[in-house]
Amino acid sequence: MTEIESSSDIKQKTVSGFFWRLGERLSAQVVTFAVTVVLARLLMPEDYGIVAIVNVFIAIADVLITGGLSTALIQKKDADETDFSTIFYVSVLLSAFLYALMFFTAPVIARLYKNALLTTVLRVMGIKFFISAVNSVQQAYVARKMIFRKFFFATLLGTVVSAVVGIVLALKGFGVWALVAQLLTNPFIDTIVLFITVRWHPRFLFSVERLKSLFGYGWKLSLASLAGTFFDKLRQLLIGTRYSASDLAFYNRGESLPYLVTTNITATLESVLFPAMSKFQNDREKLKGAMRHSIRGGSYVLSPLLVGFAAVSDKVVLILYGEKWENAVPFAALLSLSMIPSIVSSINIQAIKAAGRSDTVLMLEFIKKPLFVLIVLACIFISPLAMSWGALVYGIVSCAINFFPNIRLLGYSAWEQCTDVFGNILLSLAMGVPVYFIGKLPLNIFLTFAVQVISGVLIYVLLSALLRVPNFYEIKAMLWNMISAKKRGAEQ
Repeated sequence: MTEIESSSDIKQKTVSGFFWRLGERLSAQVVTFAVTVVLARLLMPEDYGIVAIVNVFIAIADVLITGGLSTALIQKKDADETDFSTIFYVSVLLSAFLYALMFFTAPVIARLYKNALLTTVLRVMGIKFFISAVNSVQQAYVARKMIFRKFFFATLLGTVVSAVVGIVLALKGFGVWALVAQLLTNPFIDTIVLFITVRWHPRFLFSVERLKSLFGYGWKLSLASLAGTFFDKLRQLLIGTRYSASDLAFYNRGESLPYLVTTNITATLESVLFPAMSKFQNDREKLKGAMRHSIRGGSYVLSPLLVGFAAVSDKVVLILYGEKWENAVPFAALLSLSMIPSIVSSINIQAIKAAGRSDTVLMLEFIKKPLFVLIVLACIFISPLAMSWGALVYGIVSCAINFFPNIRLLGYSAWEQCTDVFGNILLSLAMGVPVYFIGKLPLNIFLTFAVQVISGVLIYVLLSALLRVPNFYEIKAMLWNMISAKKRGAEQ
C-alpha cells in the first residue's frame, strides 16, 4: 500500500513539476524572445558573433561547474546537508580556478579570432562562473525536493530584469556590452531570488568521504557533458575561425530559433524526469514505463513544432529580424529538423542516469564523438550551411546510438522505441509538407504566415483525431481536467 501511495505521489509531483517548469520556461522564453527581436534590430550581426564565440567557452566551463556533482546530489537517495554544503564549496573553488584560467588565456583566444575586444568580454563574462557555482547547488536542492514552482518566480524575475538592462544599454549605444549585461544579469537575479525563497543555504560542513562518493558518480557525467558541450560548440568554434563573425551570427541565429522550441520541452522533461525516474531506479518496469510514456508524449508535442517551424522559417526570420538576417533562413530550417531526435536521445540518457549508470553515459560519448568529428571535418571545408546538414545527420546517428543501453538495462527494445517515435514524426511531416507549400502563395507575408500556422494546427489536430492517436486524447483529457478543476475552484 505504501509503495502504491509513493508511486502515486511521485507521479503527481512529476506532472505538477512538468507544468511548473514548462510555465517557467515558456514565460521566460516569451520575454527573452521579445528582447531578442528588439536587440537583433538594434545591434549588428557582428555583435552577436562576438558573444557567440564567448558563449562557447562559457558553456564549456559551466559544464564543469554545474554538471555531474549537482546531478549526483539529485540521484543520491539519502543526500543531506553535509552533501550539499560539500558540493557547494567544491563548486566555488572550481569556479575560481576556471575564472583564473579564463582571465589569463583571454588574450590568446582574442588573437586566435583576430578580435582584441574578446579579451575584455571573456574576462567580464567569466564572472558567470561564480554565479553558476551557487545556482547549480540551489537547483539540485529544488529538483531533489521537486518544488519546481520556486524556479518559476526566480527565472521570470531574472529574465524580465535582464531584458530591461539589455534593451536600455542597446538603446544607449553600448553594442556588444548590452548582450553581455543581459547574459550576466539573468542568472544573478535568478540566484538571488532562490537564495531568498529556498530554505537551503550552505553550512560550515565538509566531508571528504561524501565528496569521494558523489565524485565517483558525478565525474563520469561531468566528463560526458563536457564532451557533449565541447563537440556541440565545435561547429561554432570552427565556423568562427574559418569564416566570418557574420557567418557565425547567421548560424547562431538560425540555431537559436528552433532551440527556443526544443529547450522548453526537452529541458523541462530533463529537469522533472530525472528526479522522478531516480525514485524508480530499483524498479525496472516502472522506469521503463515512465521512459516510454515520456518518449511518446515528448515526440508527439516536439515533432510538429520543429517540422512546422522548418516550414515557416523564412517568414519567421524576415518578420522578426528583418532582411539583414535573411541569410539565417536556411540554417533555421535545417537545424529545426536536426533537433527532432533530441527528445528521444535526452529521455534515453535521463533513464540511464536514473538507473545509476553514469559510466554508460560516458561510454556513449566515446562512441558518438569520433563520428561527430568525422562529420564536422567533412562539412567545415564546404560551407557554414553544410555544417547544418551535418548536424541533421549526426542528430539521427546519435539518437540511434542512445537507443541501445536501455535495450539491456530496461528491456526497451529498439523496435519499441522506433514505433513509439516514427508515427509521430510521419504525422508531423504530413502536416509540414502542405504548410510549406501554402507559404508559396502570392500573399502578404503576415497573412501567409498566419494561414500557415492556422493550417498546421488544424491539419495536425484533425489527423490526430482521425487516426485516433492516443497522445492526442491523453492531452485533451488532461486539459479538460485542468479546466474542470479551475471551474470547480472558482465556484467554491
